[in-house]
Amino acid sequence: MIDILKREWLTQPLQNILAGIVVSLALIPEVIAFSVIAGVDPMVGLYASFVIAVVIAFTGGRSAMISAAAGAIALLVFSLVKEHGVDYLFAATILMGILQVIFGYLKIGNLLKYIPNTVMIGFVDSLAILIFTSQLQHIFNISGVTYIFTVATIVIVYVLPKFFTKVPAPLIAVVLLTAISITMHADVRTVGDIGEIKRTLPHFFIPDVPFNFETFKIIFPYSLSMAVVGLVESLLTARIVDDTLESDSDKNKESRGQGVANIIAGCFGGIGGCAMIAQTVLNLKSGGTTRLSSLAAGSSLMFLIIVLGNYVVQIPMSILAGIMVVAAINTFDFGTFKFLKNARWIDMIVVLVTIILVLMTHNLAIGVIAGSVLNFVFNRKEVA
Repeated sequence: MIDILKREWLTQPLQNILAGIVVSLALIPEVIAFSVIAGVDPMVGLYASFVIAVVIAFTGGRSAMISAAAGAIALLVFSLVKEHGVDYLFAATILMGILQVIFGYLKIGNLLKYIPNTVMIGFVDSLAILIFTSQLQHIFNISGVTYIFTVATIVIVYVLPKFFTKVPAPLIAVVLLTAISITMHADVRTVGDIGEIKRTLPHFFIPDVPFNFETFKIIFPYSLSMAVVGLVESLLTARIVDDTLESDSDKNKESRGQGVANIIAGCFGGIGGCAMIAQTVLNLKSGGTTRLSSLAAGSSLMFLIIVLGNYVVQIPMSILAGIMVVAAINTFDFGTFKFLKNARWIDMIVVLVTIILVLMTHNLAIGVIAGSVLNFVFNRKEVA
């Protein structure tokens, strides 16, 4: 027990806390943008991210993984919010969590081992492309100084670790370049331009919806979709972290942990969430290896909002975009080109279909499920 505590919480604590702070800075604009997609107040996403990141640090099955309000979930709930209101979203989030807890006890996580390597290649590469392309709006057609801040960020993040590693390079880039931007009154788009941040803490409440079968019929299809999509993304992210840290994780415990986190998020006025793959990669690249990095990400997120909100809104988006561009480049598996050159036509099609579907739908779960089914059909025919 003591060995597990040391390994999962106390290994290089300062490094993990600093990595969590870096992640929290990158979370804020992403979560605000996802909230807008879902048609809810930005604080709904920020509250959810705080609650989910903190809770999953204790309940999840994989250390060093970052979970928060996610874009894939936001895309699913827009019509629910538009037609029935935000309280139905909170109720759907709670039911989503309950379903994920049930999935965990049914050991649905064991199905992950049946996802083929070709689908994982397509999943990782399409993820990297999505991360990269999503940042372009914060870099181009804004102002000349935006390009300067972006390039400076990328240089700092790439070069600084060769000489200094005690503090994550992305954190240094954010603090240093934001100070320069504020001092110069630079013409850049900032976090505050994405959405309003209210400096208030979340509070517990029960969603104001009728507790009857009619409500269940309304929210169940959304909750089921949210639960499945969130679980697929979370378990695939866990697999990436497993490979990076060269250690196994309990996927069924992760499913239950995600469920508990979403139940609590719904009770605190938050949207549903799951593992954030880009932020998880950023956490790993910043030195995060334990549950403490996840806890630090959630805790510092709320600290930044409540205590340092006036400064956070002045962070140039080009700095955060530069950090995520580097994360995207590090995520992409450049060995894919060599793999495709020598692969069977079946494997080549599975990889490309997975990538194309993810890029078309912006839904990682759809690409992974379709790629897995296609791989099964092709290989079954080949065996037959």
